[in-house]
Amino acid sequence: MLVGLMIGRLTAPEERVLEQVEVVQGGLDLWFNEEPQLHGENVEGTVAVVFQAEGNAARGQLMLQDKPVGWRLQKSEKGLLLTLVAARPLRGEWAGAQEAGRWRVQVRLHE
Repeated sequence: MLVGLMIGRLTAPEERVLEQVEVVQGGLDLWFNEEPQLHGENVEGTVAVVFQAEGNAARGQLMLQDKPVGWRLQKSEKGLLLTLVAARPLRGEWAGAQEAGRWRVQVRLHE
């Protein structure tokens, strides 16, 4: 039985974990240990992206064309929910790629 547990642990997929959030020009870069499943939408002037991953809640602010944009990362039933809001309507685009042994998801905003 112990051997079966060890084999199961070795073959189980590694849990996706958000390791770091970076504020960059025009958006955010989110760094994960593995590629997360994600679903994003532009909803009534806000941007929302759900990542099937674990991580800590966080919040902050970035500047887009010299105007503030608030962002919040929180746990939800489906994973981590990233929400970006501003006093004006936003649109967002996101893309992921492997880089330096980790997975980076770039979220870029425009008005």
